[in-house]
Amino acid sequence: RPRRRVNPGFQRQLKLYEAMGCAVDSGSVLYKRYRLEMLSERFSEPQELPREVFAVDPTTACQTVNTEVLYRCRKCRRALFRSSSILSHTEGMGPTAFAHKRITDSARLSGNGQEKCTSYFIEPVQWMEPALLGVMEGQLLCPKCTSKLGSFSWRGDQCSCGRWVTPAFQIHKSRVDEVRTLPVGTFQTAKT
Repeated sequence: RPRRRVNPGFQRQLKLYEAMGCAVDSGSVLYKRYRLEMLSERFSEPQELPREVFAVDPTTACQTVNTEVLYRCRKCRRALFRSSSILSHTEGMGPTAFAHKRITDSARLSGNGQEKCTSYFIEPVQWMEPALLGVMEGQLLCPKCTSKLGSFSWRGDQCSCGRWVTPAFQIHKSRVDEVRTLPVGTFQTAKT
């Protein structure tokens, strides 16, 4: 019938399904972001979150050879998350997105080709669970040394590049170190 229309939510799900290659890939960044957005819309104040929302804590995962980058607290070196937990986003409009904050001209010019995103937006990790329950926003503290790593907001937050990310689990890049593992067998023996 001409008056009938497809539900926009269903259309979005179909586009997501097509983008994932016509298969549900729970490890896909697109799927993880969609799942978190739906969860943030459903809860006004999350009291209990489904277990599958949380990424595995890297300290409890088995120590196998892994090509993923590990991110550790810069202060105490505790493993916090892996590169597979990072939820990428398209770059925003930059300083023009912050026009409501009256940024000075000198601040606008200071960008000079540096990296625009100063934070990682990640999926929730198991060590965050106590901080997330019952509150809509707050700080993310290292579970070992309690130094501030970033913040979270189920309503969303603005990245330094200008993009609004919902929900936002934001870890500042200056608070973590990247740890890359070398593949086994790449060491060369010295000739004698």
